Amino acid sequence: MSKKTRKKSSKSASTAKVKKAKASKRVAARTSTASTAGKATKKAKAKRATAKTASPRKPAAPAAKNKKITTPVRMVGTLVEGKPAPAFSLPRDGGQLVSLSAYAGRKLVIFFYPRADTPGCTLEAIAFSRLANAFAAAQTAVLGVSADPVTAQEAFRDKHELTVPLVSDEKLGMLKAYGVWGEKSMYGKTFMGIVRTTVLVDANGKVARVWRNVRVDGHADEVLAAARLS
Repeated sequence: MSKKTRKKSSKSASTAKVKKAKASKRVAARTSTASTAGKATKKAKAKRATAKTASPRKPAAPAAKNKKITTPVRMVGTLVEGKPAPAFSLPRDGGQLVSLSAYAGRKLVIFFYPRADTPGCTLEAIAFSRLANAFAAAQTAVLGVSADPVTAQEAFRDKHELTVPLVSDEKLGMLKAYGVWGEKSMYGKTFMGIVRTTVLVDANGKVARVWRNVRVDGHADEVLAAARLS
């Protein structure tokens, strides 16, 4: 073998050793990186598991009990303005009977309230009583109607010195005919009840105007204004 051949062979062997060493370093580096990443992943998982155990998710806070939410869902009947008001004949406070026909030739305001002697119903009944003379001057009678028995209506009247007649519809006939008896929702529960509604009947016995889902504040004054214009 010549000197040149031996030198080439020696260089080739040396180059091969260098390449092999570099390849070994790269493999070792990758192995080390993978090992480090694996350890980091395991640590992160362990921390998350510890955090879940130490700090369990808090349940959602319950809705405030003092927030009253009443939403009408379904009505039993409907009233149409311009159509005849449904006839009725029912007992009122004092034991007398009251009927739609008794108001022929006069305008009539009927305010339907959910329950006697509750805060909103009390404010509404007091407001209509306060304006009773003004309604009379506008040739308009006023009736309050709920499903309470006559005895409850009388106690309600006496307690708050109400002057408007209070009608009892325990069998729900008038309430359903006027479309004020329906499904309501409160605190996530549904039930049947009276949706606060006011109806203005004209002197011809026809429905002149309907107020549904009434807000008590200022309502009686608004109805009086409408009665004066009818």
